[in-house]
Amino acid sequence: MNWVGFTTLVMREVGRFFSVYRQTVLPGVITTALYIVIFGFTLEQRISEIQGVPYTLFILPGLIMMNTLNNATANTSSSMLQMKLLQQLPDLLTAPLSGFEISIAYIIGGTVRGMVNGILVLLLGMLLIQMPVKDPLGTLVFIFLVSWAFSSMGLLLGQLAESWDQLAMMQNFFLTPLSFLGGIFYSIKMLPDWAQALSFINPIYYMINGIRYTILGVSDSPVLISYAMAISLTLLFTMISILLMQIGKKIKQ
Repeated sequence: MNWVGFTTLVMREVGRFFSVYRQTVLPGVITTALYIVIFGFTLEQRISEIQGVPYTLFILPGLIMMNTLNNATANTSSSMLQMKLLQQLPDLLTAPLSGFEISIAYIIGGTVRGMVNGILVLLLGMLLIQMPVKDPLGTLVFIFLVSWAFSSMGLLLGQLAESWDQLAMMQNFFLTPLSFLGGIFYSIKMLPDWAQALSFINPIYYMINGIRYTILGVSDSPVLISYAMAISLTLLFTMISILLMQIGKKIKQ
């Protein structure tokens, strides 16, 4: 293990998004505040409670999760694709770092960005609407798992994409629809049976369900399934992205 090279790459990835925090951190916080005002305070006049929880409180865990996974995915996917398009990745691959070390360094960078954004939105909810947190440690663990899972997925997307248009298409036709269909603004128990069945095959539903339980203590399905799904996605995407990095498939332009 080349600890010096590995640590340098991790610090570069973390420093990269912190250096442009106005683009990588502030937008998520501002967008969440707008969601709370527009969807929360407005719709709460029509939907007072869901599962005994005020509507604005009910949607906030979903907003935390959406912000977390979007930022974790964006960090690794954009960094990897940029390295490919600028022809800088071959130089990195010839450095004394293994494919495993390079992949984990990128994933850690995305995980940190996902956690920073998720925790900031969590704090925003606690300050803005006095959101209670039933299980603080469980909430942080879940934010970490989801950040790692979607950071590794972002690395995979960046490896597979060959242009910014392809990357945007992957995110717009996969990540965004699944996020909004995952129960951010509603309980899936409010849906007809066929729509509930579709929700159960949406992995993002389990991410939202899990963090809603750790924060508010309510869920639409057993929380252990959410943990199992988060861990499974983490292992799956991490192994695939490391494998692609090691064999160089879709990496070298």
